Amino acid sequence: MIKPLRFYPSLFVLLSLVLCSVLASMGFGTAELDFANVWQCLTDQCQRPIYQTILIDIRFPRILMGFLAGFALAAAGALMQNVTRNPLADPYLFGIVAGAGLGATISGLLPESMQAFSLPLAAFLGALFAVLIVAMVIMNNNWRRVEHLLLAGVAVSFLLSAITSFILYFGEAFASNRVIFWMMGSLARADYQALMWIIPVILVCTLLALLFSRQLDALLLSDESARTLGVNVAKLRLMSLIICAAMTAVIVSYCGGIGFVGLMIPHIVRPFIGKTTAKLLICSGIVGGCFLIWVDVVARTIVPGQEIPIGVITSVIGSLFFLFIMRRM
Repeated sequence: MIKPLRFYPSLFVLLSLVLCSVLASMGFGTAELDFANVWQCLTDQCQRPIYQTILIDIRFPRILMGFLAGFALAAAGALMQNVTRNPLADPYLFGIVAGAGLGATISGLLPESMQAFSLPLAAFLGALFAVLIVAMVIMNNNWRRVEHLLLAGVAVSFLLSAITSFILYFGEAFASNRVIFWMMGSLARADYQALMWIIPVILVCTLLALLFSRQLDALLLSDESARTLGVNVAKLRLMSLIICAAMTAVIVSYCGGIGFVGLMIPHIVRPFIGKTTAKLLICSGIVGGCFLIWVDVVARTIVPGQEIPIGVITSVIGSLFFLFIMRRM
């Protein structure tokens, strides 16, 4: 009973951080609103109808999308690092972004009237296609070397990126620019319809990971120890890969490429929470969600009148963090 009691205060602090981040971030944007205006609109007492439109119809779904994207990417990164026992593992290393980019590029060849539906669907299918290739390669050696998982993902990523570049080179200029901007990562496509697709996927994947958290904890020891405890290591690792792929793919489908979140956040959370899968997954997800909310605020406000792709900011922060981790190791 001691460990769970230690976990609850941390969870309470993190949930308070989520609430404060959501409320505070709603005031930032092209039209800056103070906390009084935000609170009035949330309590259905907006003084001006335009405030209601800005806060409830535009900013709130974008903030919620940012939290879900950060939650999914950080949770997937934590799960992947535990499953592979590799502190540098990240869901983006498995070619998911490259596959989603290829799918989005192919959808750009379709009529523009179909783009609203075809782009996220094609990106999702492309991401799953990349994971399928990696899984087929790894299953041939029966998962004997976990390092092969990362190497196969990097190879598939380069392959699909090359195909994407080839298509964009010969594609129509406007469509190519739209896909390139999308691949940099942005929450501009956030709306309630997109959230209806994203929330169920993240919820189901998170529940599945928590359901098998004890078996996943056994993998932290070694494959041999896990087998001794009755864990089917190959099936569990494949299931974990599919869970990470589904969560990452659905985010990439609507938000584009937002890299390094799954690498950074688990490293920040792990010293305070520990390696236990369930706690690490939940806390990494919450911290990752808050992190991406504020990165999006910076992306929208750092340059007046313009929006910087959110993937650019996370890549700058993440690459420096990656070099720091490499130096410590």
